Amino acid sequence: MIRLGLLGAKLGHSISPQIHEAVADKLGLELTYGRIEVPAEELPAKVRELRQSFRGVNVTIPHKVAVMKELDWISPEAAAIGAVNTILFKKDRAEGYNTDYSGFYCLLEHNGLLPRGKKVCVLGTGGASRAILQCLQDEGAASIHVISRHPETAPADLRRRFAMADYGRLRQLDGDLLVNCTPVGMFPKADATPVDGAVMDRFGAAVDIVYNPAETQFVKLARSQGKQAVNGLYMLVAQAVKADEIWLGRPLGAGLVDEVAARVRGLL
Repeated sequence: MIRLGLLGAKLGHSISPQIHEAVADKLGLELTYGRIEVPAEELPAKVRELRQSFRGVNVTIPHKVAVMKELDWISPEAAAIGAVNTILFKKDRAEGYNTDYSGFYCLLEHNGLLPRGKKVCVLGTGGASRAILQCLQDEGAASIHVISRHPETAPADLRRRFAMADYGRLRQLDGDLLVNCTPVGMFPKADATPVDGAVMDRFGAAVDIVYNPAETQFVKLARSQGKQAVNGLYMLVAQAVKADEIWLGRPLGAGLVDEVAARVRGLL
């Protein structure tokens, strides 16, 4: 039996177990995938414990950066991003990877939103934001602004690499794509949105990496203005399949992301 899980602080909303169970069903695998809730101060001890009996874990809010200190090796991609969302436990070491990057790329490609030559604003500076910013940069976005409530206290490496702005300055910006990388609007506090209609009106399309609820207030606002808007479900499934490839040590085949996404969409 392959033991896997999701490591985070509050995980009641997550459908990651159902996604990995759907992958297992498709592939005929026997695995368990559980929610592992742990506060920040207990993270080091929990990683030491997981090394003993788990094949691997995904990592989510708020541990994607902090967990890097607990690992023996970090992939070049995850090191460049500055965040880990997938850990592979081997006999003698714990390896860190980032599959948010490829998951976000798959979401953009699937929806015809690849960023080459486009002006993009990204809300938030957390672990997922780091992967998304790297993807946007690598894929040739014409400009990238990172929006933070307190830009002056944002991580120093992000301040060096990207144009930073607060939400007041955002009201003067426009662009082709607005990406929400904050948890604002996530279940159970689903009645909130990080921007209002005046801000949304200045952008051509919107991506919310929140997937639960399926139509966040952010997505609903964009659609009410006739804009293309997508949630984060496809990204979640794509990064999960990539993580399974890392844990299993083999590619899992084209089309699996679409099959699993269709299967779990009804859960939201």
